[in-house]
Amino acid sequence: MERAQQAAQALDVSDLNRASAGDALLLWRSTSSEAWLNLWWQSRDTGYHDHGGSCVGVYVIEGVARNEPLVIGRTRGVREYRTGERFALPSSGIHRMEHEAGAVTIHVYSPPLREIGHYDVENGELRRRSGPPDQPSAASPRLLSALGPNRVRST
Repeated sequence: MERAQQAAQALDVSDLNRASAGDALLLWRSTSSEAWLNLWWQSRDTGYHDHGGSCVGVYVIEGVARNEPLVIGRTRGVREYRTGERFALPSSGIHRMEHEAGAVTIHVYSPPLREIGHYDVENGELRRRSGPPDQPSAASPRLLSALGPNRVRST
């Protein structure tokens, strides 16, 4: 998590082009970690996904991002993070994120991403589809619906 905050503090985001829907930009990749700058000028839901065995530290540079772990048999809980806040997820975590329009976040993964696992419900069964690490994940509407209502909590 410290690396995410350090990387964020080294960036100047004041001159970013905010006219597009947004993008994820690779900042660095080494043998031990990689960092992505996520720029979401329009609201975005990542859907439930995992990081293929990598842990992640997230730092919110601007705006609001929400994180929701996949839970079964209990009330869904969404945590909200605002400018200057951070959180981390273990390598085994399955979660989804919502970025409000204008959110800028940095994500540092260790080890570097090899794949992203995408989750949704198909024919009543939970399915995981493997995807490349450099493509944004899609929303998982059937899984969201199956899990029922959520509640938002601030950190």
